[in-house]
Amino acid sequence: MKRLKLLLLTSIVAITTYGFTSYKNDFFEIAKQIEIFTNLYKEVNMNYVDEVNPAELMNTAIEAMLEDLDPYTVYWDEQQIQNARIRNSGSYTGIGAEIITTPQSIVIQNLIKDSPADKAGLKIGDEITRIGDIEVKNYNEDAGELLKGAPDSEVVLKLNRNSSIETVTLKRGIVKEKAVPYFKLLEDKTAYIVLSQFTRSASSEVIEAFQELKKEGATQVILDLRNNPGGLLSEAVNVSNVFIEKGTTITFTKSAIEKYNQSYTTQNKAIDTEIPVAVLINENSASASEIVSGSLQDLDRGVVIGSRSYGKGLVQRPKKLNYGTQAKITISRYYTPSGRCIQALDYLDGKSIRKDESEYTEFKTKNGRSVFDGGGIKPDIEVAIEKESKLIKALKQDNLIFDFSVNYVNQNKGLTLDDFKSNKNFSDEFQKFIDVKGFKFESDTDKKIEELKATATSEDYLKSIESSLTELQKQLNKEKEKAFQKEEETLQKLITEGVLRKLGYDEAVYTYYTEEGEVIKEASSVLKNSNRYREVLGYE
Repeated sequence: MKRLKLLLLTSIVAITTYGFTSYKNDFFEIAKQIEIFTNLYKEVNMNYVDEVNPAELMNTAIEAMLEDLDPYTVYWDEQQIQNARIRNSGSYTGIGAEIITTPQSIVIQNLIKDSPADKAGLKIGDEITRIGDIEVKNYNEDAGELLKGAPDSEVVLKLNRNSSIETVTLKRGIVKEKAVPYFKLLEDKTAYIVLSQFTRSASSEVIEAFQELKKEGATQVILDLRNNPGGLLSEAVNVSNVFIEKGTTITFTKSAIEKYNQSYTTQNKAIDTEIPVAVLINENSASASEIVSGSLQDLDRGVVIGSRSYGKGLVQRPKKLNYGTQAKITISRYYTPSGRCIQALDYLDGKSIRKDESEYTEFKTKNGRSVFDGGGIKPDIEVAIEKESKLIKALKQDNLIFDFSVNYVNQNKGLTLDDFKSNKNFSDEFQKFIDVKGFKFESDTDKKIEELKATATSEDYLKSIESSLTELQKQLNKEKEKAFQKEEETLQKLITEGVLRKLGYDEAVYTYYTEEGEVIKEASSVLKNSNRYREVLGYE
């Protein structure tokens, strides 16, 4: 009996040792590094020449550690966790405005119609300089958090509006952000549905809008996912399910950890598997938007139109930590039904690496059409005006298009939606505006020239090549002037959107899209021409 017990014990130890062998080295290394870090952290806090804040020091260490991974693997405190829940729910207590935080003020970038901010009389472009008794410029944390509070609680705001000082009393309230902020039956019987985010109500709102427009006589549908940053994976599957039959794989994930390898299939009966579908995307369509557009493309269920999507194909899962905090950790990658990885960038040692198009892998759709991985979702039909160049991105990053649009409305007092002509040419006015603001577009070539100058100076070659570099810079400046001319149409569109938004909320922008938008015109044209539609999708 003793021998039998000994044999069993030996077997258990052997099996356990075998099962954990692959983890042994990692476990020892983790324990070793944690011990080193703990000792260092303690010694710095106890012995540093100046007083240090232990919490801030630890946050810096955590952020630096995660920086070498991807930008989506992050540490969240309790407030950040709450903000994520709010984004996914689509409702929150606040003022109902999108903001830009600057060192001096909070700028109202957009307003939800009939929100507390709107009812209080706030306007797009207003600069909030004081919230209650707190000056924004003197507040070291996120001043936007001061705008939040209990329902019906009041806050007094001091703001700068078109060079005049205003005081506004605002009552906070429950803000409901619609996942489908706009839908309409167009004249050619096209159901146009805008889906702006994948919150918990996204699919139900799409279904409701689609069914209502079908009752009105819709014979084709445009699903607009432009500027949709994504959201809940489950809602991406459910939105695809509106047009794709039950039991179809919409996306699957792959990971180094077996349990994270999963397939996601449609669970319900489709609303309509026959109606022609066009999906609109652009460079700001990401994550869940790419799952929907990629699945409809791979399954040849709809034509994708616009510009290549963002390419966010990494899956995150929150992991609970101590004291109400969390780590949002990338656990796997998304793939479309054909096997394409949506992710555009690889991350290595804190650097982002984009594949060259020559390295893209070819996959096949249900009908045998060629599609490729490596860079988000490439549309079946590309529309140039939707693609943002580095010049456009630089102008947007500096908020110059937004600032010009606000300034234009402010300078044209009494301007209304009925008065504004969307075909107005802004080119000369905008050029003067950015010149006054001192905008200088620095291209990658500019940066390389400066690097070359620095290297030549250190090696004492600058004098001999300085004239050549000066001539090269002159030629580059001429090319950059041409770049503004090339982007004139896109700039015109973006400025028009900004002016319309200030005059009539997002609704005015969506109405402009349906009446004059080049992408919607292209989508309607394809949907109306059944031969072209079938040809694009690879049907014989």
